[in-house]
Amino acid sequence: MTYLQLAYLHLITIVPAFLIGTFLILSRKGTFAHRKLGPAYMLLMITSAVVTLFMPARVGPTLFKHFGLIHLLSLLVLYSVPTAFIAIKQGNIKKHRASMTGLYFGGLILAGIFALMPGRMLNQWIFG
Repeated sequence: MTYLQLAYLHLITIVPAFLIGTFLILSRKGTFAHRKLGPAYMLLMITSAVVTLFMPARVGPTLFKHFGLIHLLSLLVLYSVPTAFIAIKQGNIKKHRASMTGLYFGGLILAGIFALMPGRMLNQWIFG
């Protein structure tokens, strides 16, 4: 896949993840909607993180001429989602909440801020 195709695939997964994640973080926990949307959110976030690992960094220093600092947020997602999933299956609500809060603010909000920085593709698409 080309970089542009990967970018579109990333957007196709991250936009609904952002919408679902925002709903989940703001809504009452443990409801039917929370239990049904949570796994969808997790799957979207994992898919999005995997897609980004195939996208070479275009800003800043790189490792192996591919991975940049922003890829650390992909690793955060790939750690946080299974951690949160296992925690909730074990009934550890505190750990689940902490993992999912970190996932939302690190994997979505912080990554989104970085994606909007000058020189990044999303910045160019939105602001020209």
